[in-house]
Amino acid sequence: MPTPRLPQTAWAVLGLLSFPGERTGYELKKWADSSLRFFYGAPAFSQIYAELRRLEDLGYVTSRRSGPEEPRAKRAYTITEAGRAALASWAAGTHDPGAVSLKHPVLLRVWLGHLAEPERLRALVAEHVTRAEGELRDVRDALAKADGVDAWAHPQIALRWSERRLVAEVDLARGMLADLVALGPRQPGSDSPTDG
Repeated sequence: MPTPRLPQTAWAVLGLLSFPGERTGYELKKWADSSLRFFYGAPAFSQIYAELRRLEDLGYVTSRRSGPEEPRAKRAYTITEAGRAALASWAAGTHDPGAVSLKHPVLLRVWLGHLAEPERLRALVAEHVTRAEGELRDVRDALAKADGVDAWAHPQIALRWSERRLVAEVDLARGMLADLVALGPRQPGSDSPTDG
C-alpha cells in the first residue's frame, strides 16, 4: 500500500508517538517544544490536535479517554502497527525532502536597517544573541536528558546538530552585531541600499 501524502507536521506528530508509551496532545506539545523546535519547529496545539484527528481517521493512531476517576478527562494517543509501518516507509523514502526553508526575522530587520534607528537595531540583535544563547542552553539540557537512553539515539543526533547550529547562530549574530557597531550612526541620505 503506498504511503499517503501527508503534511510533514503529520509525520512529525506521528514520529513523536513512535517512541514507547502513549501520550496526550498536551504531552506531545511539551515534547515538541523541547525537541522538534530546535530543528523543525514545534507545531501549535491546534495543529497537533488536527493531525491527531487525521492520523486517527487513517488508522495510524488510536486514542482512549481517561476514566471517571480523573478530575479532568484526557485523551491519550498510541501509534498503531499501520501507523508505524507508514511512518517507517515515509522516513526511509527516497523522495526529496525539499530545501531547507530559512526565515530569519532578525536578519530581515537588519536588511531593512536603513529605515531603523541604529541603536534600536543593535539592541534588537543583542537581544537575539541572548535568546540564541538561551536556546543553546535549552538544547544542551535536552541532550543531557536524552543521554544514555538507547531509544533516543537518533533524536540525540538531531539535538547535537541543533547544538552545533545554535553555536554557529550565536557566533553569526555576534558578528552581525559587530558589523552594525562598525557601521556607526546612519548617514544622511542613506535611506536606500541602492542610493548613490
